[in-house]
Amino acid sequence: MEPDSEAIDRDELSAWIKRQARAVGFDEVGIAPIAPGMGIDHLDGWLAEGRHGEMGYMAKNRDARADPNLVLPGAKSLVIVALVYATDDDETPPPGTARISRYARGEDYHDVIRQRLKRLAIALRAKAPSVRTRAVVDSAPVMERDYARLAGLGWIGKNTLLLNKRLGSFFFLGGLLLDVDLAVDVPFETDHCGSCRRCLDACPTDAFDGPYRLDARRCISYLTIEHRSPIEESLRPQLDGWLFGCDVCQDVCPWNRKSPRTSDRAFVPVEGRHPIPLEEVLALTEESFRERFRKSPIARTGREGLVRNGAILAGNEGTREHLPALLGLMDDSEPLVREAATWAVARIESRIGPSEEVS
Repeated sequence: MEPDSEAIDRDELSAWIKRQARAVGFDEVGIAPIAPGMGIDHLDGWLAEGRHGEMGYMAKNRDARADPNLVLPGAKSLVIVALVYATDDDETPPPGTARISRYARGEDYHDVIRQRLKRLAIALRAKAPSVRTRAVVDSAPVMERDYARLAGLGWIGKNTLLLNKRLGSFFFLGGLLLDVDLAVDVPFETDHCGSCRRCLDACPTDAFDGPYRLDARRCISYLTIEHRSPIEESLRPQLDGWLFGCDVCQDVCPWNRKSPRTSDRAFVPVEGRHPIPLEEVLALTEESFRERFRKSPIARTGREGLVRNGAILAGNEGTREHLPALLGLMDDSEPLVREAATWAVARIESRIGPSEEVS
């Protein structure tokens, strides 16, 4: 049933929603009208060129991505929220350890944002019982980045991430669909990247073939998280120490130079998640992987994906001390791990020669 629009003061409700969103812990909030089809042409072109790699789910629910009414029937507005995740802990990892992207060092952001959106929705239901809502946290088929720009939260940078003049880019996006018209914000129309191309030039794997053009098949974040097959050998030496994800195109961005750091306990790095000694990665079993990365975004790779990544990093920068573990992994039950371990052993031995103790 449609809410009684005459009973709702949309300006007052919109202002209240923004205050409440900040009260539950979000750093920025904007409101956009539902705009069916927004961003879908760009997505279709990206998919047609195969730039999504093995992320077949990006092509699923295409119609829902084009029209949020298929996610929440009768949707009229989308409240977009931003939550900063970067903390002051990004020292260069010591030799023999692997890097984890900033976003994955604390709790699983899906759970954090979903719980806060739930609190916002419950408060809204108490204030306006007739309004129906649906929370979206990047797993739902909604074009959050495009809607964030429409809601005035920032512009899409040359690295294809949303940039905010105050927050930089180290933040998550989430949203709350509503079946009521709200007072919307002015879309962000200005591109503040100018002639800067630091993100494009800094990418270790040349994943950008031009401004605003990302080929996920070469992106370290994609390769270490979403790619389920062996990583192309020509790209392996360029992983730059990253075990899970990559922050390079954000670290070099001038807009992140003075961006705020969070003290949110949800994103304080969990002990043992960054940096991670390579020997610990290579020793992970299914049980120890599940226990160590429970309620962590890192769980997404599965044990086989993370150990594959660790074996490649060991092949790139490992020493003789890593050979026993790698030789053991050559008999692993997972073909993905066996292949990476075999490659890593050959690479280390090409640098230091075979070891009599382990050969």
